[in-house]
Amino acid sequence: MTIKDNFSSISPRITGLEQRWTDREVLNISKETKSSMSENTSSLRNFFVYKCLFALTFWNHVSLSVENELLTPVSNSFPEDSSDQKINSLPLLYTNRHQSKSSFDWVVIQNTTESLSLSEITNDNVKKLVVLLSNFTQGSELQNLTLTNVSVDWSALMDIFQTVWHSSIEYFNINRVTQLSDVTSYAFDYSGTSMKALTVKKIKITDMYFDQDDIYRIFADMNIADMTIAESEMIHMICPSSVSPFRHLNFLKNELTDILFQKCDNLIQLETLILQRNKFESLLKVSFMTSRMKSLKYLDMSNNLLHHDGADVQCQWAASLTELDLSSNQLADAVFECLPVNIKKLDLQNNQISSVPKGLADLKSLEELNLASNRLADLPGCSGFTSLQFLNIEMNSILTPSTDFFQSCPRVKELQAGHNPFKCSCELQDFIRVERQSGGKLFGWPSAYVCEYPEGLRGTELKDFHLSELACNTTLLLVTALLLTLVLVAVVSFLCIYLDVPWYVRMTWRWTQTKRRAWHNHPKEQETVLQFHAFISYSEHDALWVKNELIPNLEKGEGCIQLCQHERNFVPGKSIVENIINCIEKSYKSIFVLSPNFVQSEWCHYELYFAHHKLFSENSNSLILILLEPIPPYVIPARYHKLKALMAKRTYLEWPKERSKHALFWANLRAAININLPSSDENRCGETV
Repeated sequence: MTIKDNFSSISPRITGLEQRWTDREVLNISKETKSSMSENTSSLRNFFVYKCLFALTFWNHVSLSVENELLTPVSNSFPEDSSDQKINSLPLLYTNRHQSKSSFDWVVIQNTTESLSLSEITNDNVKKLVVLLSNFTQGSELQNLTLTNVSVDWSALMDIFQTVWHSSIEYFNINRVTQLSDVTSYAFDYSGTSMKALTVKKIKITDMYFDQDDIYRIFADMNIADMTIAESEMIHMICPSSVSPFRHLNFLKNELTDILFQKCDNLIQLETLILQRNKFESLLKVSFMTSRMKSLKYLDMSNNLLHHDGADVQCQWAASLTELDLSSNQLADAVFECLPVNIKKLDLQNNQISSVPKGLADLKSLEELNLASNRLADLPGCSGFTSLQFLNIEMNSILTPSTDFFQSCPRVKELQAGHNPFKCSCELQDFIRVERQSGGKLFGWPSAYVCEYPEGLRGTELKDFHLSELACNTTLLLVTALLLTLVLVAVVSFLCIYLDVPWYVRMTWRWTQTKRRAWHNHPKEQETVLQFHAFISYSEHDALWVKNELIPNLEKGEGCIQLCQHERNFVPGKSIVENIINCIEKSYKSIFVLSPNFVQSEWCHYELYFAHHKLFSENSNSLILILLEPIPPYVIPARYHKLKALMAKRTYLEWPKERSKHALFWANLRAAININLPSSDENRCGETV
């Protein structure tokens, strides 16, 4: 049964249904005449609703009939006189979205009013496909055709293209095509087509020996706006033989080289050209290719082998080119010598750029620049990019971004600078401060901005990194250090003056020099032999008491005590300091006769210092203090702090004014000095000096 027969069989039922609905509406209208005007309006609205329901029911019957017809053998569905049958506008209404195997041995993937998707097209069913497609002449509703897994001869493939070209199809996609026979010349008729876009993916030519122009000419001269030939290992494409209507060309993932479209004048309407993942090497030749494309706006040359060595020949780009993708190539700093002057959006991601040379690039129209994944060590300035608004510089080698970036680039609205090995230092803190003042122009803040150096701060987000103002302000740091130094010098100077440090330093030096000379003159003497019981230190103002009281009572009394006195025991020719040191070292004890006169004597101070030094160096109890006269604390100079310490910590003998106590004084003094000297020295007891 044909479509016409199905239509005839359902026509009486549809006519009767229409008549009943019409009569019902006439009756309703008659009744509504007696009602108000508002009710008449409501009835008219209901009338149109019923008419719409009638139309839907009618086309539902037609759809079921057409579906039955499409699933019958092609000999019954499309007889030789099918041109007389008005079926070219009937849609394919097979609504099952799942794959379905028809009687034609192909797989129906999608079948709707406007779209048809078939798979598994072979030489066995390709003629039936051509017959089927020939019925969708211009004016039909079918607009989208997709064929997948096509394995046919070259002539059959061209028949499919030719049939599609003269059908109602506007968008033709053909995937995974294998051509099984020799490629020959084909006289393709491009006239009277509804085609707008062609997409060919993964086409494989099994014939190894053929004239390439037989293939390339078919595609180059197509009179459509959009053509894609992708993933097909295509090594070349010739220039169209006449002015081409191509507006968009996509040759993704092929084997195209620098000779493509050289000196081609017939692509003046081309606006978009995608040459991603091919084998282009020379950026200079790419610029020459575009120079004749007067309408070109977008060019994608990413994932090629492009490089530019700064040749003497100047690059020539299409003046209309505003977007250029050069990412994932081998371009270095010299690329800025070969860029379109009117470019607005430039992608140089994943190249080998280490710096942006100043003065080379004058891209006043550039608004968006992508320099991510390069080798940059700092943010580029905007001297050549006065209109720059968006900059991506992620994943470079930036340690401390320059703080003058936002000043030199006032129009920048967004900066992507994350995922760099930031060195957390004062310079970086200045950059963070400037960023906060700029109003949050950093994209990805704060998670993408992390310290890499130093090791102790690795992983710290920049927002959590802080240094004191003193640590980062060099001027403030210098002023503070200078003030502290001055304060320290003042304190040390005061202490030196108050404690008479220079005097002690001078005495230490003299003592060291004396010891060095003594060791140099007598290197074999391992230790000093004691010759005296005591060394007497006193002021010249107290000499009468020493000579009349102290010496006679100690040397001429019991015990045979030998005393070292400077007037009789100092060796002529030696320095006073050396004589003092020798007497102190050769004496078991050192007796200091203290009085206000003593603390005013410079030499007494020397003698006390050297004796005190011996006290600590030999860890001996060799000091005997005799207080001849009381000493008020205010009389003792500041440099006599050792004397103050000794009088505060050690027991001293005070000379009594009463004669009755003198015997006890001398007995205590003799007991403090009591020591047996070597026999050679004992023979001197009782000798008058």
